[in-house]
Order: sequence, then C-alpha cells, then structure tokens
Amino acid sequence: MPQRTNVLLITADDMNWDAVGAFGCPVPGTTPNIDRLAAEGMRFNHAHVTISVCQPSRNTMHTGLYPHHHGGEGFYNLRNPGIVTLPALLRGAGYSIGVLGKVAHSTPYADFKWDTTYGELDMGHGRNPAIYRQHAMTFVRRAMHANKPFFLMANSHDPHRPFFGNDIPYWYQPHNTPVAVHPSRVFWPGEVTTPGFLADLPEVRREIAEYYSSVRRCDDTVGGLLDVLEETGQAQNTLVIFLSDNGMAFPFAKTNCYLNSTRTPWVMRWPGQIRPGSVESEHMVSGIDLMPTVLDALGIQGPAMDGRSFLPVLRGQKQEGRDLVFTQFYQTSAKRNYPIRCVQSRQFGYLFNPWSNGIRVFKNESQDGRTMNAMYQAAETDPQVAQRVQLFLYRVPEEFYDFGNDPNALNNLIDDPAYAGEIRKMRATLEQWMVQTQDPALEAFRHRQSPQACEELMQLTSQMIGGTS
Repeated sequence: MPQRTNVLLITADDMNWDAVGAFGCPVPGTTPNIDRLAAEGMRFNHAHVTISVCQPSRNTMHTGLYPHHHGGEGFYNLRNPGIVTLPALLRGAGYSIGVLGKVAHSTPYADFKWDTTYGELDMGHGRNPAIYRQHAMTFVRRAMHANKPFFLMANSHDPHRPFFGNDIPYWYQPHNTPVAVHPSRVFWPGEVTTPGFLADLPEVRREIAEYYSSVRRCDDTVGGLLDVLEETGQAQNTLVIFLSDNGMAFPFAKTNCYLNSTRTPWVMRWPGQIRPGSVESEHMVSGIDLMPTVLDALGIQGPAMDGRSFLPVLRGQKQEGRDLVFTQFYQTSAKRNYPIRCVQSRQFGYLFNPWSNGIRVFKNESQDGRTMNAMYQAAETDPQVAQRVQLFLYRVPEEFYDFGNDPNALNNLIDDPAYAGEIRKMRATLEQWMVQTQDPALEAFRHRQSPQACEELMQLTSQMIGGTS
C-alpha cells in the first residue's frame, strides 16, 4: 500500500507578499528559508486571501467558503452549524491533526478538538522558532509511531505586532518572554525600504525595520519546521503549503481590500508532483481554494464549496476561470464593522466601501504604532501626507485602481473617463458575484448612491455579526 501524503500548512501572521525575497522583496536577506521552499516548489504571483484579517482568513481556508457562507466573518467561531472543515475531514480520513499557535483563530467551533494543540504561550508567545521546531518534531514522531499520515497547521505569530525591538505599548507586551528571542538577523532603518503606500518618514522607516526583523524570525520558524521533515524522513512525502493570512499591519494593508491587503506570498512544495522552481504568473488563486485543493491532492471527497481545486495548476496545466478573485472585509479585532467588497484581476481592482459616509472613521490596529503617529504629525505641514491620512480615515464609497501600474493604490481612477468602460465591467462582475453568492451587501451595492441603503447595510451587519457600526 503506497504511503499517504502528509500536509504541513505554515501560515505567517501579517506578512506582506513582498516581504519575501522570492516575491521581489527590495530588502535583501529577509526570508532565506521561504526562498528555499519556493525554489523547491511553486510560487504564485497572483495569490490572495479572501478576507484580510486573522481568524476569518483561516476560517475561509478551513471551509472553502466565503465568509458570509461559513458564518465566520469576524473574531468568533463559525456561526453556521454543521459546516464541514478541512481538519475534521482529514481526521475522519485517518490523519493525525495538530495545530501550533493561533489556536483560537484556527479552531472552527469551540468544541472542536485537535489531536495535538500548542497555543500562543506554549510557543513562546508564538515567536520562538526553537519551540516550534521542538513541538513539530514531537507531533510528527507521534504520527509516525501511530503509523498515521499527518496534517500539521503551524501558525507563526510573527510578524504580527508587537514587532521585534518595538518599545511602543501594545494591547499586550510580554516581559522577559521569548518575544525577546533574536531573529537570525536584525534589520536597521538604513537598510530597509519603506513601502510605497506609506510616507517615507524616519519613524515609519524605523518601524518597517522592526517589522522586517519579525519577518526574519518567522522565516527562522519556517526553517525549523522544514528541518523537522528532513530529519524524520518525511520531506519527500509531505505537501508543504506556506502563505500569510493577510497583509502587513500598517495603514492601507491589513483589514482592507487593497492589493497589499489580500495578496499573499503563497508557496507550495510537493516532491514528485510540483516541478521545482515553478513560477505561476497566469492563474489567480484564493484562500477559498485551499481546502478543495488539499482534498483533491489527497484524493479525499469533500463537500460542496465556493472555492475549487487548482491541482491542475500545480501540475503545470492551464485552468479556466482563474482571472479574477473576490475579496471582502467585515470586522476588525476590536469588533468595529467596516464592510468592503472588492473584485481584482491581474491588472485592475474595484472596491465598494458602503461604510464610508464622510463621518465614520476607520480604526484598526495599524494605527497603534510609530507609523500612523508619524503620518499624523507630518500631515500638519505636508499636504500630500495629509491627503493620505484623510483617505485612510474616511475613505470614499468607490475606488478603482490600475494595480498593474499602481500596486500601492495611490491614484483612485473611479472618476477617470478613460477607465469608465473597465469600471462598468468590474461593477457588473461584482454584482453578478453578489447575486450568485447571495451576498447581504447586494442591495446596498445596487443602491450605492443612496446613503440610506448603505446605512441599512451597516445596521444589518451589526445584527448579523455583532460589533459596532
């Protein structure tokens, strides 16, 4: 009987797609282990998560469903009972299932039990590569001893705030803990590049350097996990998947629907099945596709899902219908509701922000640090920074970007007549998707010029998922 394929799913917490060297990071030396993984497998240049915040993103990976179908739009377990999840299916198929870090955010229902569970405190606040390696080794050896294939979801808490070396008070700030564990390389302001969607200010650059140090520590964790597969002899029989749950926790990235919100550094290695060094630049894949793809690769029957398997793409084949992704947002970790819908192609992106009424202010964790404080101060004398701050805080109901030429979303083209035809097409595409998926935001979208219709959606969102609007 042939040996069954194992699965190692590694997620980074808030790692921007271009923080990875293999994806063109402008800062050398950030991710040598992830780069090695990409060289041994396939990297996807047009991969997105479906919703750009921790728990809802993972809920979508585990169900293959859009958030308004699985009922995990915010920071809570799935509201909809009876949803079939990836770890539950794999356990039923005889797999040993384990999770390292981000346990609450990776557990679909409160009563769901993993075979092996190590939470944030067990993992050195999710930021100690040596502990990840230790617990992964124990888990893999147990599965081997039981003669079972395994599914291990290893969730790094890096590079989530607080970043390495950051002295800014945060909602928690562990003292004398493994958060102080040094990455294998520490970055300094003079050697990093500020992302184009942020103002290049000294304090911003300082925080970006701290962020990249945390990126490197996440990469150290990835390296330890890959070593476990080698040392146990499981590397050749394990499908390894690496991606980030969302973009970096800075303004205009995480908890939004911009390119830098949802684009993720997705890499897959599967010896004997995926050609090493493959670069996939044609097909668009999304977080909802993870579950059906894993099940397809393992030969396990799954339920009906919104996502679909891209196993043919892994094998170097073409697959129709992969020229768009649909992304969305509902609620921040503080349970503030900001519904957003977006459709993106490889070139363009259209966003609908029904929460934006010129009065309501956007607030997320990205503002808890050096960057936003520096931008607030600079906005007092710099009109360009002031304009960016104004847009971030209040947004506008509709946005349209040429992401192919403007990946940082600096130029909203929604009123540019040169793009009117493309905007109409993307509006129609988004509406068709909303009809097909029974999106509760459909009526607000159809009446997007009506403030009353948008406010009714805000009320409906609060009734559905709680939180404040």
